[in-house]
Amino acid sequence: MTGRSASPPRHIVVIGAGPAGFRAAQELRALGYDGELTMVGDEPHRPYRRPPLSKELLVGPVDVLLPGTETLDARWLLGQPATGLDLRHRRVLRGQLPAVPFDTAVVATGVRARRPAAIPALAGIHTLRSLDDALALRAELSHRPTVVVAGAGFVGSEIAATLRGLGLAVTLVGREPVPLHRALGVRLGRMVARTHREHGVDLRLGRTVVGVSGAGRVEQVRLDDGTALPADLLVLALGAEPNTEWLRGSGLRIDDGVVCGPDGLAAPGVAVAGDVARWPHPLLVGELVRVEHHSNAVDQGTFAARALLDPARHRRFASVPSFWTHLYDRRVQSVGFTGAAYDLRIVEGEPEGRFLAEYRRHGRLIGAVTVGLVRRLAACRHQLSEEIES
Repeated sequence: MTGRSASPPRHIVVIGAGPAGFRAAQELRALGYDGELTMVGDEPHRPYRRPPLSKELLVGPVDVLLPGTETLDARWLLGQPATGLDLRHRRVLRGQLPAVPFDTAVVATGVRARRPAAIPALAGIHTLRSLDDALALRAELSHRPTVVVAGAGFVGSEIAATLRGLGLAVTLVGREPVPLHRALGVRLGRMVARTHREHGVDLRLGRTVVGVSGAGRVEQVRLDDGTALPADLLVLALGAEPNTEWLRGSGLRIDDGVVCGPDGLAAPGVAVAGDVARWPHPLLVGELVRVEHHSNAVDQGTFAARALLDPARHRRFASVPSFWTHLYDRRVQSVGFTGAAYDLRIVEGEPEGRFLAEYRRHGRLIGAVTVGLVRRLAACRHQLSEEIES
């Protein structure tokens, strides 16, 4: 999937004005690219940090705008999503608006919150992916609502913890046996469940939402075991779907994201970065992965810029993924690949306090999680980096 134009690009388009696309644009300028640079984004806002949306921003005003957006030398086309990619004529389509020509491009259109078709369009039902989503949810909290959060992954657990911190009644519904099952596995998921319960969250695990009712506004949430939960607000935190529909017919390979090679290119002169990218990772022996974490978006955006300007020197993106989350007074940090799909071993401490856990696949270290043992986690990250480079 390598390749580029014979002459240096004079017009680069970045489709997606989130952290990955913005970081790619910054790196292009830092590397000396002085041609036209166009940012195309579906939201009206300039790039902002997403991690605070499920935490600090729900509590009160927070400046989430990423630094440097005002000084980046670029043309901003915001508030209108791309509707197609014409590789033959090298242009980005934007519905009835004029197409944007390009020599090379970065696809960084991210993901959107999943909303089941069976959920009715009642007031009081929210998803949380964008800044506007977070502001709309926060506006409803002053009325002290009773809240049901559907989905016990990262976003659902963070929202539940934040709202309990505000003293709201919160029920967290998850289809897996423990919260953060996919990210941490059963044993550490039990630690998260215990922490939620200690802070007053009503956990309904192994359950799914099958119905919502109310007279114009949500009043009741029904679970698959017949339970009816009273609710003034329902927050859907049921995962995310890659924004790839606009690429149908483009010739790019679409498979749970935009598939690219180790070089970050999905086609000659077209790089992919951030939550929408799916690429072979050496820690998993070339298995295709898609990583929805802020640190990966930043790293991959940086690499995408380098791959476009100098593909001969940048043939493999192999950053070690990482994430962190605050749940009440506990800061959970991770590197590499973790979760229920891999073998877990607690190597120091216990989940009730400070600990370090390793995740292995076929006996090989591929990830680690800690609460409190940051230096040990850094050593694991160093080991994983050496594995990648060897």
